[in-house]
Amino acid sequence: MEKAHHLGVDIGGTKVAFRVEAGAECVDESSFRWDPRRSAAHDLAQLAHHVDELRTRLAAPLRAVGVAMPGTVGPDGRITAWPSRPEWNGLALDGSLRALFPEAAVAWADDGDLGALAEARASGCDDLLYLGVGTGIGGGLVLQGALCPGLGRGSFEIGHVIVDMGGATCVCGRRGCLQAIASGPATLRRAARLRGAPATFEDLRRALGDAEPWAVTALDRTSRALAAAVSGVQELVHPRLVLIGGGFAAGIPGLVAMVSDRLAELARPGQPPLPVEPAALGGLSSLRGAVSLARLVAS
Repeated sequence: MEKAHHLGVDIGGTKVAFRVEAGAECVDESSFRWDPRRSAAHDLAQLAHHVDELRTRLAAPLRAVGVAMPGTVGPDGRITAWPSRPEWNGLALDGSLRALFPEAAVAWADDGDLGALAEARASGCDDLLYLGVGTGIGGGLVLQGALCPGLGRGSFEIGHVIVDMGGATCVCGRRGCLQAIASGPATLRRAARLRGAPATFEDLRRALGDAEPWAVTALDRTSRALAAAVSGVQELVHPRLVLIGGGFAAGIPGLVAMVSDRLAELARPGQPPLPVEPAALGGLSSLRGAVSLARLVAS
């Protein structure tokens, strides 16, 4: 009997990645970069073109598709906010995805949630908090092996938890969101202010290696904000492990240890700090989670 094919799709602001698994084996993995921004219709046509190419390579039907989405989706299934590609705002996500994959069962979820699901399975921990620190801050929570709050109930938006009432303005319009303080771009903006000159990612890395005060101070603010958000989640739902991933975090080797130290400072009697470790899957967590979602919807 031919094994069922499950497709994971990770839709990002700059590129889209595909992974197809048949049984436990990966049979196809590919990606493409979006064309310059024009319209949602143009993006969907480009996506459809690459899906058709994928079908040709596979020469086998897809049983189910899981899609990781970075945008905010409202109760009516329409995208309400996606700063990276605002042309998608108002798009009916369910209908658009089902039109792309009429032959398969289709489900979508927030990319941070799916990253958490994949990292929980990779680590063997059923009660896990995942933070993805990159261009923005995403994340997800897995409790007793299941996503929280759960499919169809909204995403786990830890990036929009307010950690500083007088903090910087976030892309969502509020002030003091974790994302506005601890994302990669926010950290670099703070580093530039402290340095008194522009600061690139490589500038920050080199300066941290030399323990330059402006770089250490900029990253310390980031680590404190991340620890504050983690501490709040710990008080409410008590995960057993925190994993930190995302492109920015992966490129700053000392960040995970700094968050762990700051979290220890926030511990109160009877509430030991959570262990904090680097995410195992790096930039692949959302894609692997999308495949897991496909398997769930097919079962």
